[in-house]
Amino acid sequence: MGRRNQKRDVLSALNFYLKEIEPLTTAQVKVFDSYKHLMLHGCAGTGKTFISLYLALDDLQKEEFSRIVLVRSAVPTREMGFLPGTEDEKSKVYEAPYVNIMQELFSRGDNPYGQLKQKGVINFLTTSYIRGTTFNDSVIIVDECQNMTFHELDSIITRVGKNCRIIFCGDFFQSDLKSSGLKDFMRIIKSMNEFDFIEFGIEDIVRSDFVKSYLTEKYTKGIV
Repeated sequence: MGRRNQKRDVLSALNFYLKEIEPLTTAQVKVFDSYKHLMLHGCAGTGKTFISLYLALDDLQKEEFSRIVLVRSAVPTREMGFLPGTEDEKSKVYEAPYVNIMQELFSRGDNPYGQLKQKGVINFLTTSYIRGTTFNDSVIIVDECQNMTFHELDSIITRVGKNCRIIFCGDFFQSDLKSSGLKDFMRIIKSMNEFDFIEFGIEDIVRSDFVKSYLTEKYTKGIV
């Protein structure tokens, strides 16, 4: 039995059935229609991470890939160093959004994220552990990439091996670093035919009307 079928059997054995999601905004429609690598850039609350994880899981169920790799910046470890616990325990803080998203996508509260991670179907990495790794047969979601240096982004994209799709999610205006490498990296991505660059605006906010109202006022006043 091939590796892909083994991974697919894990989903079936655990009775994990992905609920069907429809795109809610123009930008989301573009994401659903794309078959390329993706750079999703724009406002908070637009569902960039949510739909990326949904599409990755959908591809997994279709047996197009055998695993999902979630990558977050090692930069937060500048703060993580002050958190108690081991490196693995600290990283759980940054995995929390994926736990919540997957509970919603599978309509179950028994931590499907943790179960799939234990089975090796989902891997979570920080950029500290990227070097020397090659990703094959994987959907790679690089989340909160606005926090990454150019070196981190460069290290991630050069790890992509055979039969992979990579999705970058970020908001340049939310950068947690004074000097982000995202802008230079985006210039390269925009010139590559292998990528679709999709920008999410205020009109694409789906989290809540309250968040949409707040961000509208924030950006209108030029506060970033």
